[in-house]
Amino acid sequence: MLSPPDEECRWVQFEQALTDADYRELGDWLTQYPDLTLTTTSYDGSITNFDFLEHFPKLRRFQCNAVDTLTNIEGLGHLPADLLDLGLGLGATRKKLSLAPLARFTELRSLDLEGPTKDLTALSSLVSLKRLALRAITLPDLSLLLPLTELEAFELRLGHTSDLTLLPQIGRLRYLELWMIRGLADLSPLAGTTTLEALYLQGLTQVTSLPNFAALHRLRSVHLLGLKSLDDITTLLTAPALERLSIFDMPHLQPAHLAPLVEHPMLRYFSASIGSDRKNDAVEDLVRLPPNDSSGRLDWLGDPSR
Repeated sequence: MLSPPDEECRWVQFEQALTDADYRELGDWLTQYPDLTLTTTSYDGSITNFDFLEHFPKLRRFQCNAVDTLTNIEGLGHLPADLLDLGLGLGATRKKLSLAPLARFTELRSLDLEGPTKDLTALSSLVSLKRLALRAITLPDLSLLLPLTELEAFELRLGHTSDLTLLPQIGRLRYLELWMIRGLADLSPLAGTTTLEALYLQGLTQVTSLPNFAALHRLRSVHLLGLKSLDDITTLLTAPALERLSIFDMPHLQPAHLAPLVEHPMLRYFSASIGSDRKNDAVEDLVRLPPNDSSGRLDWLGDPSR
């Protein structure tokens, strides 16, 4: 199976624990392909720690997906300190796992992290991060992220983080995604996050208003999905460089709510789905712009770990 990978191959995956001999052979093979990511999932409970990483001392990219039988992540200590890309999907582990082993990866560029976890202060040591994605992890505020001066992309999903006051002081954010965060109602800190180029908001059911975007001269793309308490989107007219806009899963809106968007001089692409073909057709007649074919996610930013 370990033939030379084709040009489109990005990762190698195994789904249950291997023998030591297989780990050694795979580790030796991966040294020839440093751009490949090693990915593991475990649905049979055979992976309970990362001790097998001793066979991968030169690995630069590692992803663990939905392994809920882990008892610790200490085995990450076998990976080189100059690791570039790390993903830890810890699933429904029985206890919170300590993130302390992450603190040594000061050259890490991209981190995906899904709880339950503890010792979140280790995140402050990851000063080279360009992308951080947190899922089902609650931060009382964003103070832990202040040392991440290189951060360009921040994705916060689920959890209960409701205080975004420090957001304008976090890195040089180009992309921000906020997704189904319970208790989050105040988006006013976005008004001061002047480096933003793309904004993705989904499932924020307590958000009733958007901030003034006048200071965000680089903001080109906005995606709003399922903001079911938001009925005034005219603040988007204050975003001076807005080119792409999508509005989905907001059936409480009427075409009249979206009609003011035609006044935006820079808007070039627009897509909307607000509950019925009749309303969608009416919006299309009002706005008359090509559909937004961008997903709104990180395609345009590329891979920050490369």
